[in-house]
Amino acid sequence: MPSNRPPLVLASSSSYRRELLARLQLPFTCHSPEIDETPQAGESPHALVQRLALSKARELAVHYPAHVIIGSDQVAVLDGHIIGKPLHAEGAARQLSAASGRSVVFLTGIAVLDTRTGIEQVDVVPFSVHFRNLSAAHIQRYIDLEQPFDCAGSFKSEGLGVSLFQATEGSDATSLVGLPLIRLCDMLNTCGVSPLD
Repeated sequence: MPSNRPPLVLASSSSYRRELLARLQLPFTCHSPEIDETPQAGESPHALVQRLALSKARELAVHYPAHVIIGSDQVAVLDGHIIGKPLHAEGAARQLSAASGRSVVFLTGIAVLDTRTGIEQVDVVPFSVHFRNLSAAHIQRYIDLEQPFDCAGSFKSEGLGVSLFQATEGSDATSLVGLPLIRLCDMLNTCGVSPLD
């Protein structure tokens, strides 16, 4: 490993984001920041995920003064309204019923803060999921099998959740899971970090 490569920190406790970042085969540390994720008055979903991704990275800057910190946040949006994590079977059934035959847009905020230079990069990567017409029986069967209670939108795209989709649309499928690796690679390259170096 080049000695001048700065260490990476993932500002998250999400196992999904950890697994995605591990795909780049770069060593990294995880540290979950403590921030208030409450939307601000009048804040759009796009502005929310951008602000939270950057806030997560900034929150850790004092602890990691010579690092590259990665922050990310995601919301699912249906009819302009944010869909949270369902937390339980009833919530998942409501979310999937509402999404049946319709499209949900996932907005993933990504921020990279190089604490060596103070340079911040931030972006929002959209990804749309077009759902099949789902019967109540199929919804219940899916929930029983995969229990997607910690996933916004009530599905796991890396698992059986793909059977719920009619189509997907976006530039980076990893953004749907919570960390857009294509955009992240662009940002890391700006910091002098490449998985292929």
